[in-house]
Amino acid sequence: MSLRHNVLWNLAGAGLPLLAGVALIPYLVRETGIEVFGILTLVWALIGYFSLFDFGLGRALTQQVAQKLAAGREAEVPSLVKSGLMMAALMGAVGGVLLVAFAEPLAVKGLKVSEALHSQVFHALLIAAVGVPVTTLTVGMRGVLEAYEDFRNVNLLRMVLGLANFGLPALSVYWLGPSLVPMVASLMAARLVFGVAHWLMVRRRLGGGLGRVKLQRGNVVGLLSFGAWMTVSNIISPLMVTADRFVISAVLGAAVVAYYTVPSEVMARVLILPGALTGALFPRLASLLTNDIEAARRIYRRCVVLVAAALLPLCAVIALGAHWGLSLWLGADFADRSAPVVSIFALGLLFNGIAFVPFAAVQAAGFARTTAQLHVLEALIYFPVLFFALGHFGLAGAAAAWTLRVGIDMVLLLGVVRRKVFPNRVFTTRVTPAMRHNLASPEPERP
Repeated sequence: MSLRHNVLWNLAGAGLPLLAGVALIPYLVRETGIEVFGILTLVWALIGYFSLFDFGLGRALTQQVAQKLAAGREAEVPSLVKSGLMMAALMGAVGGVLLVAFAEPLAVKGLKVSEALHSQVFHALLIAAVGVPVTTLTVGMRGVLEAYEDFRNVNLLRMVLGLANFGLPALSVYWLGPSLVPMVASLMAARLVFGVAHWLMVRRRLGGGLGRVKLQRGNVVGLLSFGAWMTVSNIISPLMVTADRFVISAVLGAAVVAYYTVPSEVMARVLILPGALTGALFPRLASLLTNDIEAARRIYRRCVVLVAAALLPLCAVIALGAHWGLSLWLGADFADRSAPVVSIFALGLLFNGIAFVPFAAVQAAGFARTTAQLHVLEALIYFPVLFFALGHFGLAGAAAAWTLRVGIDMVLLLGVVRRKVFPNRVFTTRVTPAMRHNLASPEPERP
């Protein structure tokens, strides 16, 4: 399937859930109240963060399966997939145990929720913990399907899960009232069904189950060597994405979180544009970088220009129309609190969207260590700025801190691609020795 078709499927997979969110969020806010809905958004964030306990194995499977397919080594894929999925399930179990351990402190003190909600939040977090290993395993299986560029089936499932993320809590509220526990339980049930569906598709791609496939130590080492640095990114990067809302809850209280998270969640859906493009771009670059670096460079440059051209007018409209749009959607009172946040976020969205493309190129080339180092550097800058800006400027300060962080991220990633992935020299269709070594064995590059 062509890259264009893959991008269109990715857009459909992210766009339909976006429409569901736009339709159902006002109902959830109205029926549950601003505090309960704010906590629900925190649970969404926690599920997303702990699901990244796959320790980079989903991305590693995409890269390495794609390279084996490009090299005509299909017979080695089942053993590689079995190794990756077993490790993903194990890492997910660790993440689930950690969430269980921290459930009570978060419910009682960490999130500063009303005392009447302590029990609901605690039990909701316990239920969410059960879904962590299911989600990490699903991330690994999705990585396998993306290596085969099976974006049609991946996104059909993604549409269903996206609709369930908003639709099931709404149905729970309609039938059972505004209780967090059944809302979160319905989300976990959906993720279990989602995981089973992924497994059936992977099994079909591999021509059967993995029960008799032998594990190979080299696969484990190869996946972990790539995934080890991905782990650093997978822990720090989503922490920088979601930490602001938890810091807001701890500093200002859960009652104001929704004024920040609702526009944040909705505006993040704008990133479906670069996300759809780079999701399809990643396995294609991983394949091209093994045998045609000039073609890889041309695709990369076209994608950077395309994302910038698409996002610039869209972000300008969002910034200028923030108050009008929020007033129409959620009311004037909500708009008064959230509109400044949205206007600042709009600039950050432009930076973040452009950064998707160099990020995909750097990781497709196997430089997971580099992205991890950049994320560590950004975290050292971001968290002090976040606390300072939140304390002095409130919600707008938190939005400004995030925008500064993603701007730095974009500049650094563009520089890494220019220097390491596509250095400025005469290009040929042959891969350099250093690149060939990095792609053949995805160990982190040495200083």
